[in-house]
Amino acid sequence: MDQSTSEVVITAPDADWLAAFVHDLVERRLCAGAHMVAEIRSIYRWQGEVSDKPEARVALHTRTSLVPEITRLAQEHHPYEVPCVVAWPIAAGNQAYLAWIVSETREPSSPTLDG
Repeated sequence: MDQSTSEVVITAPDADWLAAFVHDLVERRLCAGAHMVAEIRSIYRWQGEVSDKPEARVALHTRTSLVPEITRLAQEHHPYEVPCVVAWPIAAGNQAYLAWIVSETREPSSPTLDG
């Protein structure tokens, strides 16, 4: 069983869309939980222009082995052409919390021929 955990950050233009996406991930046991900030300010360059817009941000807690599946779902369903989905391993922390992350998530799905 995979015991390594990661935090995955996703941003989106709409807090309600992001909350619904996170609910789906929790229901599917792809993440144990999330901490969401309903409004952040994002400043970035896109297609040659500087943008300054409100967004929502979430930090998901999951198994490292589930990050590719979360990334794939975000790419398939996200309203942005290139969504922000970044992850890093959790190096240390409350061992009971890290064990909870593992217990509340599932093993990754086996790859299928159609995707």
